[in-house]
Amino acid sequence: MFWDTISPVYDLFENIYNSKVFNGTGEKVAEMVEPSDMVLECACGTGAISVFLAKKCRRLFATDFSTGMLKQAEKKCHVFDNVVFKKTDITNIKCKDGQFDKAVAGNVIHLLPKPEIALRELERVVKPGGKIIIPTYINSCRGSGKVAVKFLELLGANFNRQFNFYEYVRFFKELGYDADYYMVEGRMPCAIAVITKK
Repeated sequence: MFWDTISPVYDLFENIYNSKVFNGTGEKVAEMVEPSDMVLECACGTGAISVFLAKKCRRLFATDFSTGMLKQAEKKCHVFDNVVFKKTDITNIKCKDGQFDKAVAGNVIHLLPKPEIALRELERVVKPGGKIIIPTYINSCRGSGKVAVKFLELLGANFNRQFNFYEYVRFFKELGYDADYYMVEGRMPCAIAVITKK
């Protein structure tokens, strides 16, 4: 699996190419979390967002489909005693309805063939009034984002879609979600969609 193979060097690539956004996204997402929150993070990757969430929330359940990524995230978060790691498929989350105050899914929506299934699962596991927080790298008008995507595709990554900001907003609207949006600017910006469950 591509993500298992790249996991030991993923942070290095991100920090060389896009460190401001790579770290800034975790900081921004953590601002939306309360100290009493139970948080589910899907597609935690190497733990780039997890380390910020763990500092803030009561309990973090960090999940990923890649064993290699989970190992890296566990190393990064070894100082926290409020984090549980588990291999999980974002389209089939094995937990009860309404279990979490917040659900975070960073940089995964564009990789999924049927992202609407993942969004329904995230909505299912969040309490009414809870938030679904979805940060996603977007391609701006600058060309550097497209170069990075092409490089990752050459290595074996599979991007099912790519978004600019307007396409990202339209994507959620077409699925019937009313979201608020925040931007983390940098070489490849990250748009954070925040959906409040009714």
